[in-house]
Amino acid sequence: NLQESESENKLDAETASDSESRSEFGGSAPVPTSDDTPEVLNRALSNLSSRWKNWWVRGILTLAMITFFFIIIYLGPMVLMTIVMCVQIKCFHEIITIGYNVYHSYDLPWFRTLSWYFLLCVNYFFYGETVTDYFFTLVQREEPLRILSKYHRFISFTLYLTGFCMFVLSLVKKHYRLQFYMFGWTHVTLLIVVTQSHLIIHNLFEGMIWFIVPISCVICNDIMAYMFGFFFGRTPLIKLSPKKTWEGFIGGFFATVLFGLLLSYVMSGYRCFTCPVEFNNDTNSFTVDCEPSELFQLQEYNIPLVLQSVVGWKTVQMYPFQIHSIALSTFASLIGPFGGFFASGFKRAFKIKDFANTIPGHGGIMDRFDCQYLMATFVNVYIASFIRGPNPSKLIQQFLTLRPDQQLHIFNTLKAHLVDKGMLGSLEDA
Repeated sequence: NLQESESENKLDAETASDSESRSEFGGSAPVPTSDDTPEVLNRALSNLSSRWKNWWVRGILTLAMITFFFIIIYLGPMVLMTIVMCVQIKCFHEIITIGYNVYHSYDLPWFRTLSWYFLLCVNYFFYGETVTDYFFTLVQREEPLRILSKYHRFISFTLYLTGFCMFVLSLVKKHYRLQFYMFGWTHVTLLIVVTQSHLIIHNLFEGMIWFIVPISCVICNDIMAYMFGFFFGRTPLIKLSPKKTWEGFIGGFFATVLFGLLLSYVMSGYRCFTCPVEFNNDTNSFTVDCEPSELFQLQEYNIPLVLQSVVGWKTVQMYPFQIHSIALSTFASLIGPFGGFFASGFKRAFKIKDFANTIPGHGGIMDRFDCQYLMATFVNVYIASFIRGPNPSKLIQQFLTLRPDQQLHIFNTLKAHLVDKGMLGSLEDA
């Protein structure tokens, strides 16, 4: 027991600051954030109560953000991908800054440098995978890109391993536990922000409609839940967010489902929204022109007998995508808010009101995208599970990169398979 006591005392002496970090980790000092409302709005709304002032500030800035959203959609896929990258970097910066401010007094070596280095490594890996998948012909045409593509994963792992070794070399006596806290902080942030940002871009390549409808449903639910809660809210929903009410939650759900159906109906009629985003190697630009799939062709559906007497119709014409939009809008309104609740719990843990004060009345960029990241993951899983099938163009691209003997083997195998099915003979007769 005496030896154990001595070893414990020695450990306590070596990690004295770690004890402080543990107490601070459980009850950290507030990270100061302020609401930088523009002076022109402060003067215009000075006669209103704080409740109505906040309502108008949020409303005006919401309209401004929606307008900006329409502008970047009009500018096309490349601009959208650039905006997603910028949003990702800003969200990462906001979360990392919170960690830096909370533990600033410890002056950890290389913390910020390593955090941004790991962000660079992870983005290099994910965007390299995207370039290889969606710009295959361009990659094969350019010698440097072909080499980078061939050894992409090895290069990515080497870059990450370099950062890992730098972290180990940066470990300082008495700060070990705290440095590993920060190491975990950085990696969880990368998992939440970078990985899910990459999924947003994957959704975009499936067609603009898979990007716009989910994001719009989350925005609609956020607005309508706020409106219903502001005017009719009486019953608290969850302790993490005292201002959230059941009235807002339920009202937002019905409004979002209706909005999703209407928006999907309008967008399903335009090829620029429904066609997959593809890179045209001849023009070196993105194209969104195709023959619409069955998802975006009007179908006639029978209305259930229970509802026929209410609406007075026996059948209704809908796009199949509208049925999928019900699943998307339901997730956006029932499960999506839990991304916001998770963010609220995080902010309460560190005694901060918002992640930053980038947008007056709304907080930081992460405050606006906490639900969007969760939604992006759901959409990606939904597409992979119920929508996406094998891509013939990608299979042909991979086939063309094989050796001639491998190509001949696949050709003979495919030919024998088609002959057995009786399809090759009919094609030859035609």
